[in-house]
Amino acid sequence: MLKQMVSLVLCAVASSSLVAQVAVREDAAKKTWFVSAGTMTYAVGVNDLGMLQSLYWGPKLPANAALPAVKAPPERASFDPQISTMPMEYPAWGEGLFTEAALKADFSNGDRTSILKFESAKTSTDELEIVLKDTAQPLRVHLYYKAYPEGVIARWSRIENTGKTPVQLEQAASATWTLPQYPETEKSAYNLSWLTGMWAGEWQLHKETIQAGERVLESRKGSTSHRANPWFAIGRTDQTTEDAGPVWFGELGWSGSWRMTVEDTSLHMVKVTGGFNPFDFHATLAAGQSMETPKFYAGYTDGGQGAASRVLHRFQTDEILPLRQRAGQPPKPRAIVYNSWEATEMNFTDQMQMQLAEKAAKLGVERFVIDDGWFGERNDDHRGLGDWYLNKQKFPNGLKPLIDKVHGLGMDFGIWVEPEMVNPNSDLYRKHPEWAMQMPDRQHTEQRNQLLLNLAREDVKEWMFEWLDKLVSENDIAYLKWDYNRNWSEPGWDTAPGTSAGHRDVDAEKAINVKYVQNLYEVLDRLRKQHPKLEIESCSGGGGRVDLGILERTDEVWTSDNTDALDRLDLQYGFSHAYTPQVMVAWTTDVSHPERRGIPLQYRFVVAMQGALGIGNNLNKFSDADMALSAKLVSFYKTIRTTVQQGAQYRLQSPLDRDETQMEYVSRDGSQAVLLAYLHSQRLRVAYPPVRLKGLDANAMYRVHALDAAKYRGEQMVSGAVLMGAGVTLNMRDDYDSTVVVFERVN
Repeated sequence: MLKQMVSLVLCAVASSSLVAQVAVREDAAKKTWFVSAGTMTYAVGVNDLGMLQSLYWGPKLPANAALPAVKAPPERASFDPQISTMPMEYPAWGEGLFTEAALKADFSNGDRTSILKFESAKTSTDELEIVLKDTAQPLRVHLYYKAYPEGVIARWSRIENTGKTPVQLEQAASATWTLPQYPETEKSAYNLSWLTGMWAGEWQLHKETIQAGERVLESRKGSTSHRANPWFAIGRTDQTTEDAGPVWFGELGWSGSWRMTVEDTSLHMVKVTGGFNPFDFHATLAAGQSMETPKFYAGYTDGGQGAASRVLHRFQTDEILPLRQRAGQPPKPRAIVYNSWEATEMNFTDQMQMQLAEKAAKLGVERFVIDDGWFGERNDDHRGLGDWYLNKQKFPNGLKPLIDKVHGLGMDFGIWVEPEMVNPNSDLYRKHPEWAMQMPDRQHTEQRNQLLLNLAREDVKEWMFEWLDKLVSENDIAYLKWDYNRNWSEPGWDTAPGTSAGHRDVDAEKAINVKYVQNLYEVLDRLRKQHPKLEIESCSGGGGRVDLGILERTDEVWTSDNTDALDRLDLQYGFSHAYTPQVMVAWTTDVSHPERRGIPLQYRFVVAMQGALGIGNNLNKFSDADMALSAKLVSFYKTIRTTVQQGAQYRLQSPLDRDETQMEYVSRDGSQAVLLAYLHSQRLRVAYPPVRLKGLDANAMYRVHALDAAKYRGEQMVSGAVLMGAGVTLNMRDDYDSTVVVFERVN
């Protein structure tokens, strides 16, 4: 009984502690609001002109903190009006605004400007709503703020037409974030980190000093894209490192075309504006209609780039992912997957899949997934996409015998789908050619022999949900690998609202950019509601659709089609800056794609252990030794995966700098730490340098054991102070060497 009472008290304390980290407070007399989350505070206020300004974004302020009354800056010159020099919280184009606008609206009387002033505010424990009203036109903008205990604030807007005639939107951002301003002489106060890439080369990390002007990060591809990812981190050039210094960071929750503009004005005011990409964008708000923008999440830490990543990781696992438990617990660790693609591609039978399942089960795999080729006439990638009925030649008795076999082997069953695409050579396209995205009088552009379905159409949306629901309902399917293998090229929409027979409204058709993604989200949401145990992977030829919008509805993401272990060290390093290891699918495969270099099996496994481990090797080619080693490594990974996927990650040594690379993970309760260490090539017989750990309890003792006993040179019981001070000595040598060392805290 006493133990139960103590447990209840501890739970209550933990719960109140989380609540205490989140607070929205109003200073009504000064018309200022404070939003605190984790260890940061964000403050806004109404100035003497009635406009909303950003006041503060930095370390957490005390509960009784007060800021001076807000005054608009004086006009610097006729060429620099007040509107362009004040830190506007949500700048609209009008009154001489020449910096980046969050909103640009056109009105039926010919007015193309907006001037937004404060109208009202409403607060709750963790949310704030501020309403701005146009001074001349029937337009309101609702600004929303939500604080999370992990140290993140979400901001988004809702633009409302309060008049009787349509309002046309040309630009609609979610938010503008303004960083603290420094004197004009400090021309290099900040540096920017961001991620770019390409197919098979995603997650490339860049860093540069922010210069006067704009750096535009964007996708115009209709999806998040490989080209860039909607994440940023900004540090001080003279203070910020991996382990220390201020970092302002953020990422968008939107899976369509997006844009972030990082702007350093002529007065050295650094702002980040993000939301819908205005390229080829248009939205018509009918009388009384409103439009909501995506959430733009951001945070602040004084613990360097590493701490910024750890805040995002914890926030994503505890607040974003759909299978989290509402009692404040993270989702369960990811199952170990075997995918049969490399073994069979599209040339297989159900018996071949059963044989692979038997081998996968011997390795300790928990989920067996069949990939492309199970449906329609899908024997190659030129045909069948869109025909989601079972291929009877491959599965004469349906999926049930295979699923029963997989279940009997102790695994659950998953299957590949690509719902948004169609081959011209398919029954679906022959029946509904109008469902493909298309422009009038323009030839289709095929990519990977396929076209995009126009998911903005209601009939396409309903067809898509119905066949997915039927597939999952009629088969015991635990997991969908949801693929998306091309970009947009002809985003026409001849049935868009406002169009009619013989008349196409070009502006109305541009609504496809938003409506497509909204319908995608609706299909995923309905599917998850109908099948609450279903898990979904977001795949887009690798990391082409990874963002917090898709992660609200899926459980993990395919990081890259490049599974070369050496390349993956670089890709996974970049990925870790923006996303948690919990969602990072990481496979070991035979085909070291695209380089095809020979890398030892253990090295491939240890690289894949940085995230959600999966196996894609052709097990038919595995020797007995390969099977034994793989089973050993899978078993070992199961003892560390919760720590790796949900613990605090420390990037000890970047793969971009040296031959030696190390990643460390510390469990949430501090009871376990895991070191993954790699050596590309030993040079001049120089020994592997000592590895100094981070995030341990300096006063605690740790029991040490390694994947390979010969690789660890040290005592079996070591203090946290020694592990972080003197470090760990590893016997790593030659080429492609790797090991894992585990540290268990002794109570």
